[in-house]
Amino acid sequence: MPAWLRRPDNRVVHTASIAMVIWVLGACASSGPSRDEVIAQLPGVNKIVVVGFSPALSPGDPSNWAKDPITGAVFWAEPVPEGVAKEMTDILFDKMVEGYGYSLVSPGQARGAFSEILATDRGLTLDALGMVREIGKSFGADGALVGRIYRWQEREGTDYAVSRPASVAFNLLLVRPEDGAILWGGRFDKTQQSLSENLFDMSTFLHGGGRWMTARKLALMGLDETMARMPKGKGAVPIQKRQVTQPEEKL
Repeated sequence: MPAWLRRPDNRVVHTASIAMVIWVLGACASSGPSRDEVIAQLPGVNKIVVVGFSPALSPGDPSNWAKDPITGAVFWAEPVPEGVAKEMTDILFDKMVEGYGYSLVSPGQARGAFSEILATDRGLTLDALGMVREIGKSFGADGALVGRIYRWQEREGTDYAVSRPASVAFNLLLVRPEDGAILWGGRFDKTQQSLSENLFDMSTFLHGGGRWMTARKLALMGLDETMARMPKGKGAVPIQKRQVTQPEEKL
């Protein structure tokens, strides 16, 4: 079974020893991949509706395998706390505003269009892809950016020792309203592991400062990684990455 299709491991895990950390850092210091980012563009895509995230499962729903309604991709899903999808959507929109070079329609405007479409007869018969397309069409957009959060499992423990690590899964899709084609897609599905369990996941270890991350920190890392691969618009300019300072309690 592929690693991404496995249910997150809830075994007791421990931090790697200092000696192991020093050895791995030394071995990887001179061979890491370049962080230079190539700005790729999508011809004809200038205006994007940021529909944002929605939870795959709500609090009270049983955990289960869940299929993305647009792509059919499968994730292990667990109930997502209330407010997480909205907060992640706000952060997503902020990142899009910062330097992706598109004319944007906000998530609030997209929610208004959703309500109007849902109130019509056609709104009752549309599937998930059809609804996203209709929202995009209502603004004359070239793309609609939509995502689902499948898992938001908080760590059990402290920065240095956990009985259960944080685990987060979500995806993002850029859909063309005209015909429903998926112009770009990204997914993040990760359960944090110690270096002794996975010596090759150095980026997660360094991002967490050698500590066990909260679900929020893991999700923000994943959002950065995912959006780094998203094509940018004609108006994109190089920017300095902004440090997210939202209080951790928000998510």
